[in-house]
Amino acid sequence: MNADAFRHFYAYHLSENRKLWHYCIAPLSQEQFTQAATYSRGSVREQLVHLIDAEEVWFCELRVVEPSEPLPDAAIDDRDVIRARWDEVEQVTRAYVAGLSDEALFSKPIKFPEEDQDLTVWQVLIHVANHGTDHRAQLLRQLNDMGVETPPQDYIFYAFDHPFEG
Repeated sequence: MNADAFRHFYAYHLSENRKLWHYCIAPLSQEQFTQAATYSRGSVREQLVHLIDAEEVWFCELRVVEPSEPLPDAAIDDRDVIRARWDEVEQVTRAYVAGLSDEALFSKPIKFPEEDQDLTVWQVLIHVANHGTDHRAQLLRQLNDMGVETPPQDYIFYAFDHPFEG
């Protein structure tokens, strides 16, 4: 386990987020984007906002900074505003991962006193990427049910096109 492997894996994770947005989210009608859903976080919009918020919170924890203010209710229906926030969170994520050292992976910056547990950086990084994969899969199913053609998100396809050389 080393920082280069995490950089490679996060390149995949962020690439899948962009692919989802470009091929599946951008073409949706506003009605499809906000269509209520009872599974997981709800509509496509609500799933996306959750994904963005969760990733931002975890990377703020790692960087020991406060998260930005939540999107105002009126902005939650505005895809341009949501996409701008997604891009901001992606930039922070990329910068953090770019500066990651092998030693930092084993530091324990996040404490959960109520659980009597500390999390290492590598555990948080795996959690965030896994969380993203989980919600992308939920979104892909939701989009497929709307008749949207959805791409695969399997890591192996990314690995074939982007061999890891670390």
